[in-house]
This record gives sequence, C-alpha cells and structure tokens, in this order.
Amino acid sequence: MSATSSATVIPLPQPVLLAIEGSSDVFPVRRVYCVGRNYADHAIEMGHDPSREPPFFFQKNADNLLPPGKPFPYPPLSTDVHYEAECVIALKSGGGNIPLGNALDCIYGYAVGIDFTRRDLQAEAKKLGRPWEVAKAFEYSAPVSAIVPASRIGHPDAGRIWLDHNGKRVQDDDLKQMIWKMPEIIAELSKLFVLAPGDVIMTGTPAGVGAVKKGDRVECGIDGIATLSVTVA
Repeated sequence: MSATSSATVIPLPQPVLLAIEGSSDVFPVRRVYCVGRNYADHAIEMGHDPSREPPFFFQKNADNLLPPGKPFPYPPLSTDVHYEAECVIALKSGGGNIPLGNALDCIYGYAVGIDFTRRDLQAEAKKLGRPWEVAKAFEYSAPVSAIVPASRIGHPDAGRIWLDHNGKRVQDDDLKQMIWKMPEIIAELSKLFVLAPGDVIMTGTPAGVGAVKKGDRVECGIDGIATLSVTVA
C-alpha cells in the first residue's frame, strides 16, 4: 500500500465537540487543562495556604467532557465523589510563552463546568505522592455548558459563581476572588505547554465543595455567562 492510500488500522476516535450558545456551529476540543486551588477559601478548605504561590495545573482528557442534558454516571471504585463548579475558558489561538497583555486575545469564549473529583482516590494519591489522574480524568467527569463567545459578552473579570446541590446553595463566590486571573492563567500555562486552538481551561473552584450520590441534582452557573444542570445517575 502506498503512502498516499494508507489507512488507519483502527477507526479514528470521534472528535469531542462542544455546543456554542445560539449557534449550530460547534467547538472542537484539543486538550483540557485545570487549575488547582485558585480561590483562597477553597485552598483553606482543602487544608492549604492560600498565599499567591505559583499556580499548578493538571489535566483531564477531552472525552471526559460531558455535554449539557446528559446525566453524570457515578464512577466506580469511589464512595466520595465531589462537585466543583468552575469557569471554563475555550481558546481560539495559543502559543508558548504568551505575553500577559496578549492572553485575552486567545479566548474564543466562556462556559460553566463541574470538575467532578473522586476525593477518596485523590486523598490516597496525595498521601502516596502519586499523580491525580485516577481522581480527576475519569469518564464524564467534566460536565460543561454551551460556550458563550467572548465576542458577545466580552471578558468577564467578575461575576457570581454558584452551585446548588439538591436545591441548596453550597458554593457562592465571585470570579473576582480568583487568586490567578484568567489572563495570568493563560500566560502561566503557556510557559509549561504550547497552547493551541481547541484547548479548554477549567479555572478552579470556590469553597463549598461536597459529595454527591446517585439521584442527586446539581445546578450551577456564572452570572452573565451560563447555567448548567446535571443529574447524578
């Protein structure tokens, strides 16, 4: 077989596509980055110093994203799965070592998401000094709303971020309380990775995280951006 007629030996993976609010177009996802402990109250809640130390990052997989309207299947090997409401950034451009002043130009739009975390497995990994992937990068662990283009809403640096667990408000904060702001996140992340169009960044969660069980309903939102409802199945 010649190079011009070669074929994949297995079927190509299906692309991960996120909805765009008010459009039939979709956003293709390349990578998913996450920022750890980016709200002071949550850092304290998790037993850490909230001082402005350099940000740290971890990753989920693109196919961990769960589109709106789909239930979140409670994962195996855990009995302590926590919700974490987050603002989500979707990039239209990237690069390495992006100057802080150019960072917002990379953003296509914003969404609200949930970083579901197998907290018991995370605690065990921390104790053993191991990576967090088993706690973070599992199937459907990142429900996300439709993306709202920045061309429509601008680049919010403030706005209430909240989460209701079975109708009770449990997370309630403001984007302005982020330790590392969105342009800083992009600039710092681009020192470690070459960012590209299609990359998604989950920017951290406020205090108030807690456990879910099957049958629970979780609703979250960011004022001026989006809302999201998820049932735990």
